[in-house]
Order: sequence, then structure tokens, then C-alpha cells
Amino acid sequence: MTDRRIKEIVIVGGGTAGWMSAAALAQLLPHGHRYRLIESDQISTIGVGEATIPSIRNFNMHLGIDENDFIRHTQGTFKLGIEFVNWGINHTKYFHGFGSVGRDQPMANFYHYWLKLNQLGVAGGLEPYSINTVASALGKFSVGRPDLPNSPLSDLSYAYHFDAGLYARYLRAYAEQRGVKRTEGRIVQTILRESDGFIDAIVMENGEKIYGDFFIDCSGMVALLIEKALQTGYEDWTHWLPCDTAIAVPCSLAGSAQAHTRSTAHSAGWQWRIPLQHRIGNGHVFSSKFMDHDTAQNILMNNLDGKALAEPRQIKFTTGKRKKAWNKNCVAIGLSGGFMEPLESTSIHMVKTGLMRLLTFFPDKDFDQVDIDNYNRLTDKEYAQIRDFLILHYKVNQRDDSEFWRYCRNMEVPESLQVKLDLFSSHGRILRENEELFPEDSWLQVMHGQGMRPRRYSPVVDQRTPEEIAGFLHNTQAVIRKCVDAMPTHLDYIRSNCMAKPMA
Repeated sequence: MTDRRIKEIVIVGGGTAGWMSAAALAQLLPHGHRYRLIESDQISTIGVGEATIPSIRNFNMHLGIDENDFIRHTQGTFKLGIEFVNWGINHTKYFHGFGSVGRDQPMANFYHYWLKLNQLGVAGGLEPYSINTVASALGKFSVGRPDLPNSPLSDLSYAYHFDAGLYARYLRAYAEQRGVKRTEGRIVQTILRESDGFIDAIVMENGEKIYGDFFIDCSGMVALLIEKALQTGYEDWTHWLPCDTAIAVPCSLAGSAQAHTRSTAHSAGWQWRIPLQHRIGNGHVFSSKFMDHDTAQNILMNNLDGKALAEPRQIKFTTGKRKKAWNKNCVAIGLSGGFMEPLESTSIHMVKTGLMRLLTFFPDKDFDQVDIDNYNRLTDKEYAQIRDFLILHYKVNQRDDSEFWRYCRNMEVPESLQVKLDLFSSHGRILRENEELFPEDSWLQVMHGQGMRPRRYSPVVDQRTPEEIAGFLHNTQAVIRKCVDAMPTHLDYIRSNCMAKPMA
């Protein structure tokens, strides 16, 4: 029998995507494959993906990475959610916390019970019913307590902030210990097979030819293999997500690191703030059609918490995705496959899901098209679902202070998003389909936080009296506050468990 197994796997590009790919494959497919990663120290990586969502914990867990060791080596902090500032009118702010809001009931989710009392004028805001929101506001943090199964602490949902460059370095050491070979240098040519157009080899600047059975493109927005060599094509989504430029700069710490990312809206985009142990990561994402570079940079530099630690760096991008994430014998992982602005910290998550999906459809040398087609179908679906959630932030806005926000509010949106908006506007219902990334409570917090209010609540909550519902809400709020009061501060937790060594 002919051996059809893939043996030579070549990863083009380092950075977070490249070394996540190398680490995951070397750990999860350790036998029968040779892994080689090619990167050039002369090519800088984007490095803005320092904020994550909870799925990163599963990735590290699959690799057997100790959480405290990882936090120490990446100057990391913990993340309970994202604070959105000025996305509404009159300097309003809201919080998108990970995890649940309240405690769902058999007949309806928590929001409908709250909404009934809110419409009766006897319920305040939603914030006290999210343990992540309350803890973050009070500067508290704790990992989950599975030993307390009936407590909101039992499955506390959290993610991380970390230095993406240090994370790549951490994973590089991990991958090299498991046999991944690194080649330093620049690629000058990609050789395609004449018979079928598959990638045969890449040519290095020193003349070396590196052959492979399977190639993973982690070359970032350059997309050296998937686009420059294979000419796969790209879907442009800037008519829905008009921001196309980011200016990034780190600054010194001011106060203790908070356990949340902050997104502050400006007149033509928004600014991120990501607190690490040794610095704060900042950036201004904006639309060049509505704001010039100098104005955008001035806004960023005038809104830093501390002293700038480097010169501002500009990053141009086109929001969208490759028409095929997998083409012939090449899979694009990370920014080579598409760009979704970091508004909800999904970039590293999409590296993780791309790799897990690849393991599901891992090929042999026949590269069956049915496997490739289904990989691409599921990838397309994931991109579209995340796209819709990002568009929601722009579409549902009440600002009237700039042409940018008026454009976003008046633009037509994909039908898949419009259905969600219409359902919520009617009876506060949120439809989650096909295991999409963001759960109902995430949609709820953004819709509600940006001013959407349903006309009615679900009629099934009328099975309980207002007095019964009021008692239920009071108890939920009291239990959450009691749990948060027992937590250490975010800084105390880091000091006790995963404080990094001072940077040289």
C-alpha cells in the first residue's frame, strides 16, 4: 500500500499565528510529521493581538501550559470583559462581560424577567447581575471555583491580556522542544507544480529550496502563499466595517492594571487600551475616509494614560477574508486568511479555531476536495458570524456628532444581522445559531449597552408575579455581590500567583 501520509509540513511566518500553529501541531500531531517554520527577523509582526477571549484558555490547556507560568512569561494580566466608552451619547459607557448575565430560568432567560420589571419602573440597570461586570468595576479578580457548583464563581469566565511578542517567544521555546525546526531568512520565490498548481517548494534568499507536502501560511496580511502565489482572492467588507487604519503605541503604566480591555469611541473610530504588567498597549482604529492620519495620531497621543514608550506605528488593513482559507495544499492561518478589527479581541481566537478545524480535516497527500470545501465552508461561516457582531457595534449607535457615525447608523447590514436586530426589537429575543462564537449574553450586553430597548418582553414571564420576579432579581444581585466581596484585587491575585520579573 502506498504511504499517502503528509510528512513535510512547512509553516511560513512566525509571530503569534506561526508559533501557535507550530506548537499545536507538534503537540497534538507529534508522530509521522516533520515541522519546519520559516521566519525573518527583518520582518516585523502586527503584534496588536494582546487582548483575548476565554477560548485562549482552552488552547493553552490543550498544550498543557501552566496558566501562572504563561502569565509570568508574557507580562500578562487577566481580562473579565471589555468596557465601551462613548459609544452612545453624553459620554455613556457600558460593559461587555464574559459569562452570564443573571441566571436563566426554564421558561425564559434572565433578561426577560429583568425587562418586565424595568418596564414597570422597578428595576435598575443590568450591570449588578453580571459577576464579571461587578468584579471588574471594583478591581477584583479570581479564577473559577469548580468546587462551588451552585455559585457564580463555579465557572467564572475570563481571558488574558499579554504581550504578543512574548507569547510568540514562549510558544517558540515550547515548539522547538517538541522538534519544530526554525529557519531564519527571507522567502524570495514560491515554486508551483506544473501538473496541478500546488505549492512544491519555496526559495530562500540564500538560494535554498525548501520542499513540503503541506504549507501553512502565517505570513500576515502579506499572504505570501495563499494570495501572492495561489491568487486566491479576497472579500472586502469595508462597506460594513469602514475602519481601515490603526495607529499603535505602548505607554507606561498609570496605576494598577485593570482586569478589562477598554474601547473608547472617537469621531471616526475607536481607541483600545490593554493593560499589561509592564506597560499599556494603545491604538486608534479609524476610517481614513473620515479622518486624516495626523488628526487620528493626535487623538491617540492626547489620550494616553502614561508616557509613550515608542514612536507610533501605522497599520493599514482591509476588513474581510480570503475567498478560500484552504486552497490546494495551503491553509491560511491568522491575518493571511483575513482581518477582523480587534474590537472584540477575536484575532487570536480565530488562529485557534483555524488550527482546531485543520485537525478535524487534516489531509493526506490526496487532499480530498470534500475536506477542503467543508473546512472553507465552516471558516466562512465563522467569519460571517463574527463580522455581524462587529457590525452591530457600529450600526446600533446614537451618536450624531460626526459623518462617520451617521454613515454607520444608516448603512444597510447583512440580512443575518438584521434578523437579530428585528427579533430583539420586538420581544427581546436573541437567536444564536450553529454554535456561533458569541453567546446570547454577549449580544444582549452590546445591544442593551448601545441603547436598544425591546418593545415588549417574552409573554412567558407573566407566569410569575412581579413580586416573585423582584425577589429573584434581588437574590441574584445579592449573591453576586457577596462573591465579588470575597475576591482578592486583580493586582493582589497577580502578586500572589503570577507576577512577572521586571523587564530589563
